[in-house]
Amino acid sequence: MNTYAVYFLIAVMGYLLGSIPFALVIGKVFYQTDIRNYGSKNLGGGNAGRVLGKKAGLAVMTLDILKVTLAVFIAYCLQGEEASMVLAGLAAATGHCFPLFAHFKGGKAVATMYGFLFGMGLFGGYGLILFFVPLITFLIVLYLGKIIALASIASAVAVTGYLYFISGASLMFTAAGIFTVVIIVRHKKNLIRIKNHEENKISWM
Repeated sequence: MNTYAVYFLIAVMGYLLGSIPFALVIGKVFYQTDIRNYGSKNLGGGNAGRVLGKKAGLAVMTLDILKVTLAVFIAYCLQGEEASMVLAGLAAATGHCFPLFAHFKGGKAVATMYGFLFGMGLFGGYGLILFFVPLITFLIVLYLGKIIALASIASAVAVTGYLYFISGASLMFTAAGIFTVVIIVRHKKNLIRIKNHEENKISWM
């Protein structure tokens, strides 16, 4: 199989894995609830947690992270190049935001970013600091501001800055920048509510 065929296979595989709507599956199978009809109507871990409870939210976030890590791992096994792993991660994020199996209406790419970073930390040679830099940023901003959307955006910006610091205008920096832009755009309504002091704040931290 030539290189272009492998890249095409990786892109399709990543998109299909990313398209698995775990929030929808868990909601319907275990709670008999379609979370697209409740809360923000978003197929992500945050909305799953608000609608179904903390356990469901944590399960959705974990599975959304792991599906992208799996995509990166498969790309690592098939091609072993950074470019192929980045392609897999971005394709999986695309599937998560626009899932084939949920009428192309999905999540906001936050968990998929973490799955990508976890995968690149494990298989791309960056180390798990690549995962913990945004995670620590997320927790600090969430503790201070109590707003999940703001913490999510801050974590994406933090890891993009970190990657520029360690590698300059590299492929990974570009990938992180794409994730950051997507996450900001997907949180546009949240940012408007934050500006208007209407965004809900968490009470458990």
